Amino acid sequence: MAGVDAIVDTVEDSQEQVSQVSQQQLTGKKPSWQKLRRYDSLDMESRKLPGHFHGHGSKSASWSVILHLAFQSIGVVYGDIGTSPLYVYASTFTDGIKHNDDILGVLSLILYTLTLIPLVKYVLIVLRANDNGDGGTFALYSLICRHVKVGLIPSQQTEDQDVSTFQLDVPNNRLQRASRLQSKLENSQFAKLFLLFATMLGTSMVIGDGILTPCISVLSAVGGIKEAAKEMKQETIVWISIAILVGLFMVQRFGTDKVGYSFAPIICVWFFCIATIGVYNFIKYDPTVLKALNPKYIVDYFKRNKKEAWVSLGGAVLAITGTEALFADVGHFTVRSIQISMCTVTYPALVLAYTGQASFLSKHSYDVSDTFFKSIPKPVYWPVFVVAVAAAIIASQAMISATFSIIQQSLSLGCFPRVRIVHTSTKYEGQVYIPEINYLLMIACVVVTAGFKTTVKIGNAYGIAVVFVMTLTSSLLVLVMIMIWKTHILLIILFVLVIGSVELLYLSSVLYKFDQGGYLPLAFALVVMAIMYIWNNVYRRKYYYELDRKISPEKVKEIVADSNFSQIPGFAIFYSELVHGIPPIFKHYLANVPALHSVLVFVSIKSLPISKVPVEERFLFRRIQPDELNLFRCVVRYGYTDVRNEEEPFERLLIERLKDFIREQHYLSTATGRKEDMSGEINGKLQNKLENGNNSGKVEEQEEQMEALEREIEVLDQAWRAGVVHLLGESEVIASKGAGVGKRILIDYGYNFLKRNLRQTEKVFDIPHEKLLKVGMTYEL
Repeated sequence: MAGVDAIVDTVEDSQEQVSQVSQQQLTGKKPSWQKLRRYDSLDMESRKLPGHFHGHGSKSASWSVILHLAFQSIGVVYGDIGTSPLYVYASTFTDGIKHNDDILGVLSLILYTLTLIPLVKYVLIVLRANDNGDGGTFALYSLICRHVKVGLIPSQQTEDQDVSTFQLDVPNNRLQRASRLQSKLENSQFAKLFLLFATMLGTSMVIGDGILTPCISVLSAVGGIKEAAKEMKQETIVWISIAILVGLFMVQRFGTDKVGYSFAPIICVWFFCIATIGVYNFIKYDPTVLKALNPKYIVDYFKRNKKEAWVSLGGAVLAITGTEALFADVGHFTVRSIQISMCTVTYPALVLAYTGQASFLSKHSYDVSDTFFKSIPKPVYWPVFVVAVAAAIIASQAMISATFSIIQQSLSLGCFPRVRIVHTSTKYEGQVYIPEINYLLMIACVVVTAGFKTTVKIGNAYGIAVVFVMTLTSSLLVLVMIMIWKTHILLIILFVLVIGSVELLYLSSVLYKFDQGGYLPLAFALVVMAIMYIWNNVYRRKYYYELDRKISPEKVKEIVADSNFSQIPGFAIFYSELVHGIPPIFKHYLANVPALHSVLVFVSIKSLPISKVPVEERFLFRRIQPDELNLFRCVVRYGYTDVRNEEEPFERLLIERLKDFIREQHYLSTATGRKEDMSGEINGKLQNKLENGNNSGKVEEQEEQMEALEREIEVLDQAWRAGVVHLLGESEVIASKGAGVGKRILIDYGYNFLKRNLRQTEKVFDIPHEKLLKVGMTYEL
């Protein structure tokens, strides 16, 4: 009986609770008083009971589920990297092939880049840094926040660390180096801001990537039709591409589950096509390109071409576009499923495809501008073209899914305005759809495709977004290695020297093309970052404002004593973002409406820097004195991938958990009331006394306590039957008098514009309009 295997060796404060222990558990079995503990949920910060662990940390699944997800992931994750053979050689040799050995140099470059970045870095290392099964830039950031106090909102509570999904098993050696870095980060406001800023920038780049991927993939594939229809104009190709893109975004609402199963067979056929064509070209034209396995050809390529070789890296890096989707989309699947699909299908097919194209080019170097379509054997040209177009459409799915995932994460961590999150699968967690973002992405893709018309400039822009996000992921991963994994310093240095130097070399090359379209992802990133910064900055200011003016329990007693208020029947839920205390808006409410419902619960919705919080660990309660007012505080904790409008109505779930809390509080006070000494540890004599029982003269007292409990539960039921009202604290924020121009623009114009034009709180939490009452108050920040 894990529930009560816990109540205390020591007793700490006056208001206490036992976490999630049912009445049947407490009355039906004999407690072990040696392990019996008392808990207070919000003052001393409650803890989960020992032995109560849920295996959410890693997405453990049967092999049948893993293989199903591996199949799905082929359709969702690898479309982008899988369609890179359509344009990599053309983007690398923009001025044609000047020396035949250059083909070997570029092939060697592509093969080693594919091996180092997607296979070694992402599949073998980065996927291990998932946050309870979720990936992406914000998942890395939240993982770091959980181990190092670098979060900028002071809503952390001691009990957060005891959520079962919060804890990680980490090595305990090499602590000195980790603690030094941890101390520096925790004590530096600049480091905290910089870490958040870098995370926002990386997230913005991934969103930019989600815009550029559909454009370049679809344009490059549809462009292949010119091989058979020479008279077709580029304008026609652009409009066909736009029509395809609009159709793709329209099917997103059906969810990753259905989209994945629909797309996976097509991508499997695509990988089969490019692999077999690669083998055909390799055997037919030039098997000696296997010499490219020798990295000496990379060195010779740079010696021969110097600056031109360095600039051409911006084209070669397109071979690993979509690699970030491996990590960002892991929340839709599992680590093992993505590792299986990458190692058994994607990587071998890409190696064969690029090797075959190099063999073809060694005999047809003049066809480099359209390598893929020229290298297709004539009898299978049209079937492969159809599959190529379908694969290019699907390529867009990887970054669209990744964009949905990271926006959901940033929203939960207070870094993105409120949008509607739709969970599209009941079978697999983490598969989401965001309508507003979907349509904004669609509009942006249409504008970019219509504006640029060709893949050349889009390719330049694409490279910057891809390499920048990879470099940022590596930087955050180094922090994870030092502070969380506590990796050996030599391995960290090796990672930085090998992976870091390769990515920095690629980054320097793609930045060279900034004025040739490279500015596009940075422009997207600046817009998204501005939105995220404005929202997060004012969100933090509001929280600190409420924290400074929170109402203490003593103040509540004074307000109640001074107010001539009346009690009305009903159950009221008062929403607030403030976790530590009662929000100042309550005083404002009571001053204008001198009435309290028979039961009032202050609810704070709180996001933890973890992906999921088990439902049984979600609610924390505390009673507010005086008892007769039936006032409670409740913190409802969610992970950044948890759905907030459960199938079971929130209000029903809340009242059931509140009843459990009252029962637990009652049984705890009953149990501790039998102790002789509540200030020290329980000695063996007292333990024997408690276990043997001392029921004489206690029957009547226990009956009275049970009647008191039943009366209290009945008060809750009566309040529930009288009706539930949701009181929503809607604070209007304005810049304080005397504020500077920048602060006024930030708050009065930027934040308020976003707030007016985005989804309101009651829609996010699915509060019924007929039960909603908004309480307004103006905050001068």
